[in-house]
Amino acid sequence: MNENNAVETVERFWREVWQARDPQAAARFVAHDFVITSGGVDIVGREAFIEWIGVFLSKIEDFDFASLETFQNAQGTRVASRWKLAGKNNGFIGGRACLSAFEMLGTAVWEIRPDGLLAHNWVERNALEVHREIIGLA
Repeated sequence: MNENNAVETVERFWREVWQARDPQAAARFVAHDFVITSGGVDIVGREAFIEWIGVFLSKIEDFDFASLETFQNAQGTRVASRWKLAGKNNGFIGGRACLSAFEMLGTAVWEIRPDGLLAHNWVERNALEVHREIIGLA
């Protein structure tokens, strides 16, 4: 894998899945046994991940996603990406749908297989701060 392919793969994933709000597009990018670790919970398998994306998107009105910065290790096997999403709460974070506006920041660390497919994604985000903002404690 040349040094630019891994970053381009992740950036295309952000554009074609999250920015386009198209969960099914993830099938073009992730391995069959893909794992996302989000909030300390593993979602295992391509189909489970696609379903997870759909549920996630359904909980946020006026969803807007931006990739802020993306870079990789020398081998192209790991990519780190800082991102921001914004929208209105439609039951996000397990709460009631109040349509309060919020912004979430996060970091994703991706494992890239030699064939260019995404194998694992570890996500950290400011969920506590978002939760406080949504319920009016911020």
